[in-house]
Amino acid sequence: MNDSSDIIEVKNLTKKFKDLTAVDGISFSVREGEVFGFLGPNGAGKTTTIKMLCTLLRPTSGQALVSGQDVVKSPSEVRKHIGLVAEKLILYDRLTAMENLKFFGSLYHIPKQEVVARATKWLKALEMEKWQDKMAGTFSTGMKQRVNIARALLTEPEVIFLDEPTLGLDPQTSRSIRNFIDDLHAHGVTVILTTHIMPEADELSDNIAIIDHGKIIAMDTPQNLKASIKKDNATLEDVFLRLTGRDMREDSHEHIPSARAHMFGGKSRVR
Repeated sequence: MNDSSDIIEVKNLTKKFKDLTAVDGISFSVREGEVFGFLGPNGAGKTTTIKMLCTLLRPTSGQALVSGQDVVKSPSEVRKHIGLVAEKLILYDRLTAMENLKFFGSLYHIPKQEVVARATKWLKALEMEKWQDKMAGTFSTGMKQRVNIARALLTEPEVIFLDEPTLGLDPQTSRSIRNFIDDLHAHGVTVILTTHIMPEADELSDNIAIIDHGKIIAMDTPQNLKASIKKDNATLEDVFLRLTGRDMREDSHEHIPSARAHMFGGKSRVR
């Protein structure tokens, strides 16, 4: 927790909603420049943890530092260092891709010329440049997600949180986004990745934490996690099911306040 190369440090972090403990005293650290897979069944505490690290929810107790800044004591400073691609798309259908990015850039207080330069760079990197003047409402889900990722990168963040970035996308778009995550990794951006796609987590992650019932139950490299279950040709899915069980889980997000209002206040709320 005191390693100078740790860009995220979490110690005894807890979040309670009345009688429900959604996150229960978890501790972990993320090294600068790594892809950190944060996995768990529905309702395990992943989204609640991400929202606390992004300053969208206030912890009940414990501490979390992002880029050396305390998420409770210095939320505005934390927001300067992070980008968030939430599970829900955040775009306006009646604006073009570029107009969307200009609008969000204004919320982040980025100068107009700089917004255009950054938007152009990220749209090109995400293979959306030729659609930049098309209405977002005409885009497929995968195209919208790529613009959504560009939005989160407008602030050139040190840390980007990707909450199920390939959910519901076709194989071609999913592969494009995974390649893009690899490129971010190669350029030293720290990526916090949540996904239910185990091969995706295995392929992309340097380290993985598995959370269930609000507690981290395993944390290691994908290779070491697979080796730990003593099975020939073990997969990350084998590890996940061994640790969390095979019972079906209901999606239990209803107790967590929506982040949507916070997001439109900024990155004005999340910068």
